[in-house]
Amino acid sequence: MDMISYLFRYHIIKIKMMKFLKIGVIFYMFSSCTKDSKTAEEIAKIPVQVTIERFDRIFADLTAENLAQIKEEYPFLFPSRYPDSIWINKAKDTLQLEINTEVEKVYPNFAGEKELLETFLKHVKYYFPEVTTPRVITITSDVDYQNKVVLSDNLLLIALDTYLGTDHHFYEGIQTYIKNNFNREYILPDVATIYAKQLVELPKNRTFLANMIYYGKEIYLKNIFLPDFSNAQKIQYSEEKYAWAEANEEEIWRYFIDRQLLYSTEADLSSRFLYPGPFSKFYLEEIDQEAPDRVGQFIGWRIVTSYMKNNNVSLRQLLLEDAETIFNRSKYKPAR
Repeated sequence: MDMISYLFRYHIIKIKMMKFLKIGVIFYMFSSCTKDSKTAEEIAKIPVQVTIERFDRIFADLTAENLAQIKEEYPFLFPSRYPDSIWINKAKDTLQLEINTEVEKVYPNFAGEKELLETFLKHVKYYFPEVTTPRVITITSDVDYQNKVVLSDNLLLIALDTYLGTDHHFYEGIQTYIKNNFNREYILPDVATIYAKQLVELPKNRTFLANMIYYGKEIYLKNIFLPDFSNAQKIQYSEEKYAWAEANEEEIWRYFIDRQLLYSTEADLSSRFLYPGPFSKFYLEEIDQEAPDRVGQFIGWRIVTSYMKNNNVSLRQLLLEDAETIFNRSKYKPAR
């Protein structure tokens, strides 16, 4: 066979292989879309009915005459160590009156959140049928932003005065990185975080990798529970911060590897790369002012996502698996 004939045959074979690969990709995409569509249909059929109890309004109308009845309905919101006079005086307090007014301005109704909560709970129940529909109660909390959402004993409490908008005057003096998420759009991501935390076990060891995977599991659950929210909302970044993390994923990962941080148990790694803050602390002047906080959580999410993509395991299996196994089997490679 002469060289021209050989090259011609090679070219024909290459074209056929390319066609085969394209057909395979199309088939995979079609199968994936069909599976996703079927899952969405099954989730939509799950019966969930949420009732929103506007306790914030009930407390706004509290008087000495109706206090006993309100306490009977909501005993868990009235600690017994406080006398009735405390609640009566609080209801009349000028700051409380202003909070009532401001909350009513932003939340004349809660219909949109009700629908989102029902969709969210359908997704949770699809993967975890044992989860029950909570009693949802909106409250005010004197802007207690450490407890914006509380889930306990099947009660879901949402403090509306912590979601009035980043620039609201109630939040003057609060650091920007904290109040950035005091917007209405973050109610559902915060609810999803609370549910995820109840499903994900705390790390079994103190390594940086174990903590990254712990947060990665949390955000992976949020990703499944909130399919219609953006990736930025799920990790509670601005779109700009999320874009930075995506664009610099390889550099972040190289920094962790070059400094042998994965199996380190240094306590300060959590505050530098996992906990909320104004930025992540690489101790590199050209990066620190640009990097969003919690980049370790971002990398953990990427590792968990890679693990689920490259292994045929269920969501429950993911939650039971240890961090090192997840990392070793993830085949994780940072995006370039």
